[in-house]
Amino acid sequence: MALTLLPLPAAEVLLDPVFLAAPHEQALLTELTASVAWRQEPIRLFGKEVLQPRLTAWYGDAGAQYSYSGLTWQPLPWTPPLQQLREQVEAACGTSFNSVLLNLYRNGQDSMGWHADNEPELGPAPVIASVSLGAVRRFRLRPRDPQRTPHEPLTLELASGSLLVMRGPTQQHWLHAVPKTARPAGPRLNLTFRNIINI
Repeated sequence: MALTLLPLPAAEVLLDPVFLAAPHEQALLTELTASVAWRQEPIRLFGKEVLQPRLTAWYGDAGAQYSYSGLTWQPLPWTPPLQQLREQVEAACGTSFNSVLLNLYRNGQDSMGWHADNEPELGPAPVIASVSLGAVRRFRLRPRDPQRTPHEPLTLELASGSLLVMRGPTQQHWLHAVPKTARPAGPRLNLTFRNIINI
């Protein structure tokens, strides 16, 4: 399948639910889970230091430094599987990426709170290309300002091998999250390809 535009106002969100075919996506999940240099970093939440509720890693071109949630990441060099996936994602999106943030949700209690990918080094209208591998988790979108962007929150069940692209004004007007779930959930690996513009 190809990327399909979702009907959201003040946004450009596209989805290909079968970007990577089985069993390739399962093999890639196994390889990356074992080979990526995972970290669990402390962040400040409501004035208290806690560990991020997921494992993370940052890979990219030399100089593609990225800061968010009080953390500053220096990129690790691309590995062959990440470079190959980068090329596939670039071909699908028609966009070049110089970095990728990886998040490993080990179970249903690992999560990502509401946020926008709007850091200055991503530019005013970033293209964020997100590949999901492993367990299906709910990906939620809601307007940053419901009065300016009246729309109900949207929930997507992102399957393993899916590609979600957020571009244009999306980060200015929408927030997204991966909430905790009480349902049994195996590991989910998410790779968000980005372009850092300050290198």
